Amino acid sequence: MATRRNPRFKEARRLGLNVHGHPKAMERADGTFNRKNRNLSNYGEQLIEKQRLRAYYGLLEKQFSKYVENAMKEPGITGNNLIRNLEMRLDNLVYRIGFARSIRQARQMVSHGLIRVDGEKVDWPSYKIEPGMEISLRSDQRKNDHFRENYQDRTLEKLSYITRDIDNFSAIINGEPEIKEIPIVIDVQLVVEYYAK
Repeated sequence: MATRRNPRFKEARRLGLNVHGHPKAMERADGTFNRKNRNLSNYGEQLIEKQRLRAYYGLLEKQFSKYVENAMKEPGITGNNLIRNLEMRLDNLVYRIGFARSIRQARQMVSHGLIRVDGEKVDWPSYKIEPGMEISLRSDQRKNDHFRENYQDRTLEKLSYITRDIDNFSAIINGEPEIKEIPIVIDVQLVVEYYAK
């Protein structure tokens, strides 16, 4: 399975946005990143937004372009379809629930078989979660200090589409997320325009 191994903090500074969610990612940023100051063309703005969205979800170009292609085929607004489909990936929800501190760590947990979906082992990071499914941490990992600290001791942003059960190291996915509540900063219309050419 292909993975992104590029330096995360360097990528965040280049994109001018903390796409990896790490508190130290932008410490060395000098604040000079500004699209207006860089005189970017329309194509340049579209490219930056596409790279940002890819980095948020940790996807390679080939995989990401398939998500865009599928979103274009679905009824409704393409940008909203794209964000919802990305948000409902198993590795992303493991991150949103709080089992992991980053998408990379969440993907590793899924690949190593530490996550259960409705009680069954799923080791496929791109597995699409449907509303009503339960995601939980494997029972023998619940005493692990690192995972307990991640899940029980962190203050996480409350999202309406996730109901967490702290005591049982699990969460129910209530439904598909509303675009406005997803905690990312992206102009998804620019991403759609990039692929619409």
